[in-house]
Amino acid sequence: MLKIEISNKWSIKKVYFFTILLSILSLNAYAQQTVGLFINSQKSFDGYTLFAPIKSETTYLINNNGKKVHSWHSNYLPGLSCYLMKNGVLLRTGKVPGPSGGSGIVEMIDWEGNVIWDYAINPELGKQHHDVELLPNGNILFIVSDVRSQAEVNQAGSFTPLSEIKSEQIIEVQPDLISGGGTVVWSWKVWDHLIQDTDTSKDNYGTVSLKPERIDINFLSHNTSDWLHINGVDYNAKFDQIILSVHNFSEFWIIDHSTSTIEAADSVGGTYDQGGDLLYRWGNPQAYDQPTAYDQKLFLQHHTHWIPDSYPGGGKILLFNNQAGDLQNQDYSTINIVGLPVDSYGYYSYNGSAYDPVDFDWTYMAPNPTDFYSSIISGVHRLKNGNTLICEGVGGRFFEIDENKDIVWEYINPVNDFGPMRQGTVAENNNVFRCVRYSSDYSGLQNKDLTPGGPIELYRGARKLDNRLR
Repeated sequence: MLKIEISNKWSIKKVYFFTILLSILSLNAYAQQTVGLFINSQKSFDGYTLFAPIKSETTYLINNNGKKVHSWHSNYLPGLSCYLMKNGVLLRTGKVPGPSGGSGIVEMIDWEGNVIWDYAINPELGKQHHDVELLPNGNILFIVSDVRSQAEVNQAGSFTPLSEIKSEQIIEVQPDLISGGGTVVWSWKVWDHLIQDTDTSKDNYGTVSLKPERIDINFLSHNTSDWLHINGVDYNAKFDQIILSVHNFSEFWIIDHSTSTIEAADSVGGTYDQGGDLLYRWGNPQAYDQPTAYDQKLFLQHHTHWIPDSYPGGGKILLFNNQAGDLQNQDYSTINIVGLPVDSYGYYSYNGSAYDPVDFDWTYMAPNPTDFYSSIISGVHRLKNGNTLICEGVGGRFFEIDENKDIVWEYINPVNDFGPMRQGTVAENNNVFRCVRYSSDYSGLQNKDLTPGGPIELYRGARKLDNRLR
């Protein structure tokens, strides 16, 4: 009897022990972190990060602890960028489903979730895509496709087997918040600034290497319809200039915004008396028939933009160089800063061959280069304290580096096409075009309820693991 009692006691203890062990193993297995906040050090710049998962109709604002403080819903998937305006209104691009890939729309959504303005470019003008830029006067720059027929391509001195190709244009719209809609007040077209050196009987014949301010229609073939693929636009108020990230050329271009629309279609006029011709270009000298492939610095880049003058590195160009490892036949990306050969009035120097500089001012590369790679999308944002926030778009990874290039904040987007994912599941289909960090004193956040809720990702039960993961 005594033996049986002892045996029962040991059996009870064993059952209890194994129950606890299985619970711990189960908890640890579930607690394996796959999404959400991974790193948040004291060196991170305090603020709120805005992002729109590519497969979601919801845009999120999180604090540095990875907690959601606000979100906005749209009826559209992002198309692709979004920004928080100084009045607290979300400026968001969207994709409208339809034939031939649908069309683009831009919305303004207030803090309460009301759409207070939306605008779609007239389909006869083209399709808005990728990015917009809010100007100081309240107008908005759109990137818009500019469809050209096979006959037009032929007359321009090139050839395509297709019935049409897509060139690009920048359209400035003045929103009408009272009656809705908007008015096109300025435009610039690539097609007005072409050059070719293959056929003297066609338009725009000239020597490409002597006219770097013009765009060679025969750089890259027209076997596919997407010729240029401009994926980013930014504005410099000091010089009244626009920068364009030209993905397929692996270049960025700078143009004059001070022109009238008529001058923008010409080669004279505007502050710099070059009309709509390129003021400056950089990244791939082959595009204007200058030196060899080894002088190419950009490789299908995204998000070329000016660093604000008051920030460390102010006035220089910051960008995400997606396929920087191409020359080494390796898959890795870099973040780069380019110092421009520009004077205090906005004039760019040119030495007659490839545009200066010969190399980057600054580069971030992962210690093991292939650990950091996004072949498409992605962006980068310089912060007030000199840190740099990076969006590794494929895989939805956001990370912040300090001046020593150490990672001080890291977050994996937990939202895919099915909505928020459960912690512990494999993160997939969670790409993000860009993310932006707004400081706590940003005017668009003043007098707003920023009380943090829980994390966006889901947890089994009542999110009891939340503290463990933070």
